[in-house]
Amino acid sequence: MSSQQPSDEPVYDDRVYRSSMAVVTGVLLLALIAWLCGDAVVRGSGNTPWIALAVALCAVPLVVAFTIRPAVFANADRLRVRNPFRVIELPWAAVDSVRAGYSAEVLAEGSKYQLWSVPVSLRDRKKAARQQQPGRRGGVAPSSTDAQKPAEPHRAEADRVVEELRDLAERGASRPGAQGSVRVTWSYEIIAPVVAGALVLIVLLATG
Repeated sequence: MSSQQPSDEPVYDDRVYRSSMAVVTGVLLLALIAWLCGDAVVRGSGNTPWIALAVALCAVPLVVAFTIRPAVFANADRLRVRNPFRVIELPWAAVDSVRAGYSAEVLAEGSKYQLWSVPVSLRDRKKAARQQQPGRRGGVAPSSTDAQKPAEPHRAEADRVVEELRDLAERGASRPGAQGSVRVTWSYEIIAPVVAGALVLIVLLATG
């Protein structure tokens, strides 16, 4: 009777990539929605409170979907992309390429999936390109001591993340746990309240 030997490979937690600016924006928008709709519910008359509730039911999931929800989780075996309305799980063996043009994308099995939580900033790229020019280091000429040290090149955040994901893909593609096909799951917990809120809002406006 053969027993399975435990793997000697270390197990690491997922790397998580998300936009902190998007999260802050989402929290502020949710606070604004709560203030405006709450005021309409408390002080409104007629159909106004119900309209405010329908707007909140529709708007809150959308704000969460496009600001707080997006994230990318990566470990040694797979990449999990949580976009506004879908969750895509991609074993590294199924990933063909990870790239960042005007947006960060992963190509797998003939399809392209955008990484919503990794925004590409052309301004950040231009800043990184200026800092990589010979003889420039933040606009100050390097001293003789600094010149002897290898300068670590500044990278735009999206390009740095894509490079890390490429490295994980290259190292993990041959792992037994990284085999399989892409799996896409729709996030009905986001879609359902948006549709319900929109339908209720249409009915209230039509009958009001």
